[in-house]
Amino acid sequence: MSADLSWMLEDIVTNVPKARHAVLLSADGLPRGATEGLVEKDVRTISAAMAGMQSLSRATSHFAGLSEDREWHQTIIEFSHGWIFLIGAGQGAYLAAAAAPDVDMQQISFRMHRLVARLGNNLTSPPRVNTDDSARETHGARARREETGGADSVLADLDEVIADVKGARHAVLLGSDGLPRGTTSGMHRDLADTISAAMTGIHAYSRVTSQFAGVRDDAEWRQTVIEFQHGWIFLIAASHGTFLAAAAEHDSNIEEFTTRLHEVVPRLSKQGTPRGEAGSDV
Repeated sequence: MSADLSWMLEDIVTNVPKARHAVLLSADGLPRGATEGLVEKDVRTISAAMAGMQSLSRATSHFAGLSEDREWHQTIIEFSHGWIFLIGAGQGAYLAAAAAPDVDMQQISFRMHRLVARLGNNLTSPPRVNTDDSARETHGARARREETGGADSVLADLDEVIADVKGARHAVLLGSDGLPRGTTSGMHRDLADTISAAMTGIHAYSRVTSQFAGVRDDAEWRQTVIEFQHGWIFLIAASHGTFLAAAAEHDSNIEEFTTRLHEVVPRLSKQGTPRGEAGSDV
């Protein structure tokens, strides 16, 4: 095990206004360092959750598109009281940082990537099997699965968004039980079930990290965004415990796509919530 690298992480909270914490972790979920102000128990929890988050994030790459180059870039979690950013930090290591809602996102991203470059040879975590590669089907096999039939319930409001926004690909509405309530046209049931399971895990990991972004009694998870080389995945909170997963190509108009998704969420929630199902915040 290499030396504790906490001292190097202080660069982020010292030089980025509104940055709160930073944690360096291995792919196994073991902490490699943390900024001051975090208790050991919280660092272990954050490290474990972030390791699970990056693994599930990589496993969803096919939802964003069938490109051969499906490298994961980052995962961003938005709460009502702050942000969490997760990026790779070399072989088998990851860097997570938390910040207030009004942080300069470009500045914290720049500092995080510069720190990763500085860490360099200080990281000696063994390389891990790439979840995306180990679980990857061939381009043709994946395409055949997605084109063979569709999920049981098609949501017209989602279909309209996917049709109107160039590069938009799929969307699925999930219930609080993690099961798909409805999808866009042409989305195979197997794909809907697989993505629903992964998104349920990502949703759970996101909520677990709430205190990393800041301690607030009224904390509320809003969305989790996953960026790949070839596309984007958005997991958005809806009402009554439902949430929406949607994917688009990397060169799509992301602002238009997310705006349209947030506009349609209130209507989708009514369609996706069985009578008597109650919701909950973080």
